[in-house]
Amino acid sequence: MHSYKVQEQNFDRPSQSHYDLKVYQRAYAISLEVYKVSQNFPKEERYAITDQIRRSSSSICANIAEGYGRQITSNADFKRFLVMAKGSCHEAGVWIDYCLDLDFIDDKCHYEWQNEYLEISKMLFGLIKTL
Repeated sequence: MHSYKVQEQNFDRPSQSHYDLKVYQRAYAISLEVYKVSQNFPKEERYAITDQIRRSSSSICANIAEGYGRQITSNADFKRFLVMAKGSCHEAGVWIDYCLDLDFIDDKCHYEWQNEYLEISKMLFGLIKTL
């Protein structure tokens, strides 16, 4: 799996865009990884598990970005989108379990993906608490 070299988020300095958020960077990186690996899933899963794991993974990044854009008018909106992103982390975890149990990914990939989504979920919780 791709190694993630992401520093801890500095909440004391305002970021210029969602791209500056370490949680966004990590969520985007793992989403790309999921997308690439899922290209090798069975073709009959294209509109099933493949689609579901890609959607849940990419929705984390999308919700962070959309919420960031809405914080100009409301921190509550940003928080709401971060909560949705956190929910998508847990949804991705379910699909990752399915992928392991159906032999689409190996134990190592399962472990790395689950741990990365757990860390992203923790980072989202930390960001939510600051709002």
